[in-house]
Amino acid sequence: MKTLTMLVLAVLFGAKAAAQTDKRNLTEKDMAGYVMVYHKDADHGLHMAYSWDGFTWTALNDDRPIMAGDTIAVQRGIRDPYIFRGPDGGFCVAMTDLHVFGQRDGVRTTEWERDGRLYDWGNNRGLVLLKSFDLIHWRRTNLDFSALTCPTGEVDGEGRPISWKDVGCVWAPEMITDPTTGHILMHFTTRFFRGRNHIRYVLMNDDFDTMLSAPRFLFGAPIDCDGHLTGHMIDSDITFINGTYHLFSTQDGHPRHSTSTCLTGPYTLDPTFDDGVPQVHEAPMLWKLIGQDRWILMQDRYSMEPHNFYFCETTDLRTFRPLGYFDMGDSPFHRTNFSEQKHGAVVHVTRDELQTLIDHWAAHGQK
Repeated sequence: MKTLTMLVLAVLFGAKAAAQTDKRNLTEKDMAGYVMVYHKDADHGLHMAYSWDGFTWTALNDDRPIMAGDTIAVQRGIRDPYIFRGPDGGFCVAMTDLHVFGQRDGVRTTEWERDGRLYDWGNNRGLVLLKSFDLIHWRRTNLDFSALTCPTGEVDGEGRPISWKDVGCVWAPEMITDPTTGHILMHFTTRFFRGRNHIRYVLMNDDFDTMLSAPRFLFGAPIDCDGHLTGHMIDSDITFINGTYHLFSTQDGHPRHSTSTCLTGPYTLDPTFDDGVPQVHEAPMLWKLIGQDRWILMQDRYSMEPHNFYFCETTDLRTFRPLGYFDMGDSPFHRTNFSEQKHGAVVHVTRDELQTLIDHWAAHGQK
């Protein structure tokens, strides 16, 4: 707990101005390695791993959480972490504030935070945000969407407006820079009561602790003739490549690929998308191999035991070549000291950033 307390309470941005100046103009040519964040059902904490080549991965802190969920989340557990380098060069991590085994693990007396008959499986109200310039010292913010007073645009069966206090979930936040405003656009899965899951977005300030806009609808399942969403759409990931925004998501357990020339849409589903396997996946995340025109689509195979990640690669964002699962068959992806990871995300890092991070956990990791 000593290390975790140090991480949560450390003073962030001791040399903020210098860090921003040094990192604001970094490009892919400056990058030398990768950092992955993920969570595990066993502890609901934030985990971190690294790779120098993108294929062989090692967990920091010997696969123990680098930050315990019960120290940072309202529900005393986190899920679905995403890591992103913001416009100022700092690292942003966003996570779902949710413990799906809270009753089992003794952090609450009920199965869910609120009545599942009203708010459905895994209901929660908010997100946990972190900001750092070195991946070691972090500042935390907890966002409570149920406290928002702006209109949701949703109505109940009798046409009455639904307020944010009745948000059914706020899951799986991810980020991209909005080219129009220069701010971080954070998008996430939302529903109200037991309604259809869909994707909304907000703009965030540079310190990644305040919303600058009301949450707006971004993307959902196809709409029927009555204007209703026909399914659940979750786990959005957006990447800008050669003038096109590529949005990967999960519709009722199946991966979807959509495109747009505008970040906020509208997005068009690609009916030809095929990730190469028939099994259901979630949490798609597209990341680029440094110095190569190759992108890796990483997904969470939640339907297998033990949980594992599925990988495929593409060079043209139209055809995807299966690369298998961690440590299975002839897959090029391997883990050296961890397993059963869930909902991962990857960011590029410089050689100095990664070596400093490795050295820190070698010296300060839990024994």
